[in-house]
Amino acid sequence: MSLQPDIHSTQLESTFSAGQSWGALRKAWKGYRIAKVQSDNVKMTEYATKIRKIQGELGISVASFPNLDIA
Repeated sequence: MSLQPDIHSTQLESTFSAGQSWGALRKAWKGYRIAKVQSDNVKMTEYATKIRKIQGELGISVASFPNLDIA
């Protein structure tokens, strides 16, 4: 028995479940890190935008990316 609420069955404002959104957020962060290693500013900006959007939908604090001038 878990003390945490079942995030996988919670429905968000979007058409995705909370579990799906957390998975997408994890993949977006991975893509951002890869793009950063490759010094690909276009992809870094794309992933940073996705990360911020998903974080907003999940209702968690939204990351800032000062190296991309995204606050």
